[in-house]
Amino acid sequence: MLIDFNKIAEVKVPGMNGGTGEMSARMYMSEAGKIIPCSIHAGGSIGIHRHETSDDINYVISGNGKALCDGQEELLAPGTCHVCRKGSEHSIINTGEEDLVMLTVVVER
Repeated sequence: MLIDFNKIAEVKVPGMNGGTGEMSARMYMSEAGKIIPCSIHAGGSIGIHRHETSDDINYVISGNGKALCDGQEELLAPGTCHVCRKGSEHSIINTGEEDLVMLTVVVER
């Protein structure tokens, strides 16, 4: 199966899950999960939320940030991957001056 993200409209999401600022994303969604190339813009964050039915995998392509997962802080930089397991809660914060660019994969289980 080929997914061409060039053909998926980019959406801008202000205050994702009660976070700050804005993020941009192209979202592929199915019953099995989601694949989301996204950018949390400078000063932005995804608010704390729980993953009741899925694992959330966030691979950092560029930029810097931090994830707060079940009370633990993890520093994010290019080449790192933050995983929020089913039943856990997390937030992702852009701590840099540039976009925090990630590929997010949500796996329903």
